Amino acid sequence: MSKTTIVISIFILGLIFGALFLNIWSAETSIFKALLGLGWTALFLIALFFADKYERK
Repeated sequence: MSKTTIVISIFILGLIFGALFLNIWSAETSIFKALLGLGWTALFLIALFFADKYERK
């Protein structure tokens, strides 16, 4: 498996975990939940960038 595939798989598992156990997409939202979602997505984009960069070397 390539590093990009691993990063995407971990991101999807994190989204499922957040949806089922942390109730990120519930009707009662808060700043903490929004920042948690933004932070997780930012980490995903950074990891995807570096995985693709080092995969090309």
